Amino acid sequence: MEYEYMRALRQRFFLEPDMALQREIEESWRRLSERVGKEEQKRILALMDMQAALLEETSLASFVAGFQLALGIAGELTPYSFSRDEENRAEEGRDRCGEAEG
Repeated sequence: MEYEYMRALRQRFFLEPDMALQREIEESWRRLSERVGKEEQKRILALMDMQAALLEETSLASFVAGFQLALGIAGELTPYSFSRDEENRAEEGRDRCGEAEG
């Protein structure tokens, strides 16, 4: 698969949706299935499966786009270095001392 690593990352950080919504969907399906025949049930289930597949692909694409955006932003940031920060502070201190003497 093309995005196996991204799928693994998504699974690691993915939060399951609200179960109340899932129960509502199941209840609606139960009521609907009581009113329609077997052929219509099969068509509805096929549509639901296609919708679930589309949502899965959309969710993964969204995660990949967000991850790539985060990598781009992280690449633009200058990493923090404690030693460089200390050197800059020391230079500023020397500059101030030099200005006071001069």
